[in-house]
Amino acid sequence: MEKPTVNYHTHTARCRHATGTEREFVETAIKEGIKVLGFADHAPYYFPDGYYSNFRMLPDETENYVNTILSLKKEYATDIDIYLGYEMEYYPAYFDKAVRQIGQYPHDYLILGQHFIGNENDGHIASMRETDDEGLLRIYVDQVISAMNTGVYFYVAHPDVFHFVGDKETYVKHYTRLCREAKRLNVPLELNLLGVFGGRHYPNIDFWKIAGEISNDVIIGFDAHRPSGLEVDDNYPKIERIINECGLHIISPLSPTVKNDG
Repeated sequence: MEKPTVNYHTHTARCRHATGTEREFVETAIKEGIKVLGFADHAPYYFPDGYYSNFRMLPDETENYVNTILSLKKEYATDIDIYLGYEMEYYPAYFDKAVRQIGQYPHDYLILGQHFIGNENDGHIASMRETDDEGLLRIYVDQVISAMNTGVYFYVAHPDVFHFVGDKETYVKHYTRLCREAKRLNVPLELNLLGVFGGRHYPNIDFWKIAGEISNDVIIGFDAHRPSGLEVDDNYPKIERIINECGLHIISPLSPTVKNDG
């Protein structure tokens, strides 16, 4: 398989765990032969009681984010297609307000990255925390399914991020529910390159075997947190092996398929 030329999962320094300027990301993408680059930094969320997420842009940074990306989109229009989006969790208690707030500015798409279950501030149960608790896995899958049913998400980023270490039968049971619902709703699932390049617990081969059997649409996402994260390094054959072993249906849409105007 040729290296990807489409990526909708790119972060900026506003999330406090990414580095590099937006221009550096764009120029690296062009150098790497990427034709479509989507910025999807962690969306601002509005929590009560002074709770602060330390891994997302602040609400008052939204306007600068939008203006910066739109300016680069215009400047580099003859070299690369640039889109403006957000990676955004589904927190039921605060979701509608968050969508309305970012809807005050133009944007092209949202991707779902469910980093916490519940509402984040009511328990801080991180999806990447290792657990064998089936109840937590059920909550994660239910929450992702609810998010997909809102109709506002372009795709699900790293759907296999939940770090379940219980028995395989339980894992397959719940993740089969997620993949079947994604298939029913025509919501693609992301095969995450950062997980491979960073040696994380995902991509999980058991998850992608399910996705292959159900014939989910799969998008490759770099999840780039620095400009060099858009470079395809020697780890890429690991992704190719997952694609081939699981019989995945890779798609490379040239524009986002869902737009949310708030």
